[in-house]
Amino acid sequence: MSSPLRWTLPPANASLQRSAEVLAAEFELPVVLAQILTRRGVASAEAADPFLTPQLKRLGDPGELRNIREAVTRILAAADAGLRVVLYGDYDVDGVTSLALLAEGLAHYGITAPCFLPSRMDEGYGLSPEGIARCLEEHSPELLIAVDCGTSSTKEIAGLRDRGVDVIVLDHHEPAETLPACILVNPKAGGDPALQCLCSVGVVFKVCHALLQARPRPGWDLKTSLDLVALGTVADLVPLTGENRILVRRGLVELAKSLRPGLVALRAVAGLNGGALRPSDVGFRLGPRLNAAGRLGTARAALELLQTRDRHRADVLATELQAQNAERQTVERQTVVEAEQQLLESTALGEAAIVVGARGWHPGVVGIVASRLLRTHHRPTFVIGFDEHGIGKGSGRSIEGLSLVGALRECGDLLEKYGGHDMAAGLTIREDRFPEFRAAFQRVARGLLSNEQLEPSLRLDGEIRLGAVGPEFGAALDRLQPFGMGNPQPLFFARGVTPNGPVRTMKEKHLRLLLEQRGDRNGGTAKAVWFNAPLPLPPAPWDIAFRVEPNEWNGEITWQLQIEALRSAA
Repeated sequence: MSSPLRWTLPPANASLQRSAEVLAAEFELPVVLAQILTRRGVASAEAADPFLTPQLKRLGDPGELRNIREAVTRILAAADAGLRVVLYGDYDVDGVTSLALLAEGLAHYGITAPCFLPSRMDEGYGLSPEGIARCLEEHSPELLIAVDCGTSSTKEIAGLRDRGVDVIVLDHHEPAETLPACILVNPKAGGDPALQCLCSVGVVFKVCHALLQARPRPGWDLKTSLDLVALGTVADLVPLTGENRILVRRGLVELAKSLRPGLVALRAVAGLNGGALRPSDVGFRLGPRLNAAGRLGTARAALELLQTRDRHRADVLATELQAQNAERQTVERQTVVEAEQQLLESTALGEAAIVVGARGWHPGVVGIVASRLLRTHHRPTFVIGFDEHGIGKGSGRSIEGLSLVGALRECGDLLEKYGGHDMAAGLTIREDRFPEFRAAFQRVARGLLSNEQLEPSLRLDGEIRLGAVGPEFGAALDRLQPFGMGNPQPLFFARGVTPNGPVRTMKEKHLRLLLEQRGDRNGGTAKAVWFNAPLPLPPAPWDIAFRVEPNEWNGEITWQLQIEALRSAA
């Protein structure tokens, strides 16, 4: 963006400033980074120490999760009795990494558990009647462990128990008022509130940890499975705070060096050969390729990729996922065009929320399209694809101030079913209810969101001089990693900068610049890049908003600015 409506700096706060100065001195941090920590709730040495050193030894006892001991006891009893155990999962990255990790863990106890994945197109999400019927027909489970689904499936689980199938649910989705009659391990349904940030692969990791506590297996090093935990946690957009911060920090190290044939092949097709990995590598390169299979059909290829030990098979599967991801991108782009056209032809852009839908929109891309519309229009958004029978599958994304699950409860009588989180949710709706739902959801959004919340703004984390950007600053910034949901990458601000030399254009839309700053006594120049820059640029000098990023070349790391926005200097 070249000039968003508002650039906002955090308001001055004398108390937080004093805390930041203490933290900066005690932990040898630049004051601007200590200020960011205090504004994110890390305002004391007791809070900063675990935040800056997120080590595995700081993980809590898995027993802090409600019902986890009962789940472990039931699993070990099934192992001892030789029962048929089946894992029933979901088709997104959290779902397939959860299945792969749990199957890997159960194998250490002699349980060879087949993994069942529903078809998004034919069976829908979770424990659907169609999915359960096929699972029973193919596997005849005596114990079914539902992963990344099941918390709201009270009727379906009751039906399974009537058929003599015992059920364990390992999930993280918001619970309904009535919980299913089974062993439910869900941090949102009881236990330590600090664990509510966990996604399903994090819950499975806790179950595996509890299994090891109950019955140790000397040959099982659970730390090596953190590659799967990092993949699922980052891709599921849960907050990278608390224990997730620890799991992802170490998990990204394991992911970068993982020798799983599938992950070696996946890194290769994603162009991630060597070097450290960051959450953005998972979010924009690895995750979408794993998600591609489940979005357009079945996630079987993604799951097999994570489980295979055959290098050749891994290469074949990674190439297949690469092609499916390219196809997904084509379908997504076309849907975005059609959705934007629908908005232009309606009055929706004047509303507090966006709800669009059409026949033929693929249910596998509606979530990504909703994310794109939200970024463009800064409105809570639902995108719904209807099939030939008039049944719509929709996905929503939200902004701060509106919980999608809470809003959907207000419209629940218009929906066949719904579920999800505050910031992302899904629904099923009949086509004849679509106009009513759109009006109701927009009405709820208008009641909850202020005009200020609906106004897009660029939230800056702090002002720095260009001369401050260098190896020491970069190393200190790295201590705040991993960045993601709940701990966003800082967005900095610098005033009065000008280009020092010609501005280079790459691929007709990216810029490379050497910038200098007026009155900087520290020799203030910095290299900068700007991807998809809106051209032409206004006359210098400029104010710039930017992130500080490492740039590795021939084994040497330098630090540069990645410009996010620019405006004429005051």
